[in-house]
Amino acid sequence: MRWASLFLLATAPLGCRVLPDKALSVPSSEVMATGFSGPPKIRFGTYPTATVGTFFLGPNLGRHGYRLQPGEKNGVSYTCRGGHIDIIHVRIAADWTAYLATETFQTLMSGKPGFSYKLAVDRSHNYVSFTYPPDWDRLSHVEREATAREMALAIGPYLSYTMTTWHEILTWFGFRCIGVATEFPSAFSWEDSYSNLIGTRVAVRALQDTRHRYNEAIEIAIDEEMKALGIQPAGVARRATERVKGEWFTGSVLFFVNIKKRNFDVGLDDGYVTPTLLPGPIGCPTAAPLSYPAPTLHEVSRRGFSVQIETRSKEWERDKIFWVLFGDRRDRRVQPIIHIPLLMEHVRRDAVARYNYMTELDDSPHWARR
Repeated sequence: MRWASLFLLATAPLGCRVLPDKALSVPSSEVMATGFSGPPKIRFGTYPTATVGTFFLGPNLGRHGYRLQPGEKNGVSYTCRGGHIDIIHVRIAADWTAYLATETFQTLMSGKPGFSYKLAVDRSHNYVSFTYPPDWDRLSHVEREATAREMALAIGPYLSYTMTTWHEILTWFGFRCIGVATEFPSAFSWEDSYSNLIGTRVAVRALQDTRHRYNEAIEIAIDEEMKALGIQPAGVARRATERVKGEWFTGSVLFFVNIKKRNFDVGLDDGYVTPTLLPGPIGCPTAAPLSYPAPTLHEVSRRGFSVQIETRSKEWERDKIFWVLFGDRRDRRVQPIIHIPLLMEHVRRDAVARYNYMTELDDSPHWARR
């Protein structure tokens, strides 16, 4: 999700709606019942590198807008306990988590079998279907509403995090968003997955805010999260990146940047995602990385629901993925819960072959857990 500012300016309006979105005018805790008028606007991430096109941010992150918001600030921050954080990825994951939680809530309340969705910058279509508990129709409206809200706050983050992880996998296999340059250099860059995870956490917190409207609730939740991680001034974020130029990345201009440092920790080994901290003191010399749990469907199963998710890849690069998974190139549906672990193992082995990132394969990549 990284493209030049020109592409951003040209395509951002496509993600906006002319008509007001009622969900943005009610308290954030009522958004799921109200429902968004559509998916969130398009945003494009950035490299975490001291290169042309990367903007560094300090504690003042500005406004947030599910739709068009001129006061929104986007770029890369540095935190003591989370390393670099791509604020654009945080906003993308937060809004998609809120949208998918809302879709889940409305689907469960209506008793429908499921729904579909897609990330605007990908061509893959995702399909989610539900199996309900046997007594679902016998519950009172109040009981169903409370349970549906609980399920939505668990399923929304899982769907969003899985979708953004799938996007990173696509970019590893050479995905071209607009058919020009591959996004491979940015795949699983050292801040991506953790930033996406932060976004899901932010959304869950905001969707329980009874005092503020959605955009403001997200602003507050992002500020709280970044403060807890120890956000540093913008100058520190830039200097931190400049220190690893040549070792973690090379190049100075978009499309000519090569990210050498990757973080493949998406929570498959121990259930937690651990951020990559830069080596040496950078304003917080004694800080340790703060690992967060990756979203799961454990609570969903405990409440008697089952969820099936399928991804139909329509990218040109899908043949490579199908070859890894199925040994052929026939059109297939990917089941993320089964196939993402297999693809991540392939990605890690491919990284060893390409860059010799690790001397051996283990469940704790040393570059991600310093």
